[in-house]
Amino acid sequence: MMPAARTGFDIRPGLPYGFYKERKIMESESAMFSKKKGADQAPTGKQGTVELISKVNFPTRYGLFTLYGFHEKSTDKLHTVMVRGDVEGAEGCLVRIHSECHTGDVLGSLRCDCGEQLESSLEYIGKEPKGVLIYLKQEGRGIGLLNKLKAYSLQDEGLDTVEANESLGFPAETREYGAGASIIRYLGIRSVVLMTNNPDKIEKLCALGIHITGRMAVVVPPNRYNKRYLKTKKVRMGHLL
Repeated sequence: MMPAARTGFDIRPGLPYGFYKERKIMESESAMFSKKKGADQAPTGKQGTVELISKVNFPTRYGLFTLYGFHEKSTDKLHTVMVRGDVEGAEGCLVRIHSECHTGDVLGSLRCDCGEQLESSLEYIGKEPKGVLIYLKQEGRGIGLLNKLKAYSLQDEGLDTVEANESLGFPAETREYGAGASIIRYLGIRSVVLMTNNPDKIEKLCALGIHITGRMAVVVPPNRYNKRYLKTKKVRMGHLL
């Protein structure tokens, strides 16, 4: 069921989940960070340096895309990007930066909302004239697949997702977005409307000089298996759910 309308938000109907465009808040935050870094300033150091390996026409059930393959030199990771339409020079381009979730995206896990966010984001972008989904290779909020499975085991024993990561010696959040910022620049996108519920992602991208003119929340209804997980993300990690 689509959530009820809220003042200051534009809602696109006809999709299985809710999408809210929130512009005023993010314009002020983006302006604050842009003063520090500059909207056109490239990320410093080696973090996020990417090289295009190949691109191909990519028809999908969500629509026609161009699929890009990038190599991140500093980490040797491979990232993929789905581009809808002509985004070079685009202002307010719809962008979803999605971190890999093998269990949710591939295996259909109900322990998280990742797979549903991915599918619903692609469905939304596929109905727009232009947009981008950047798929970053950083499983388990950056701790890797096997460590994520260990964290799941600890959650089965009663810990929440933050406590489980910390028990394994990791911070609650280790993802970085230098590669995503570099890819946005490579594609020639001037400013973005970011599809996210994660304020840490917004802050890091702004600090990397990405001009964010709006935020579009991806609202996925909870289920019995991920209800506590989503509550923890909201209460302990500040996600905008």
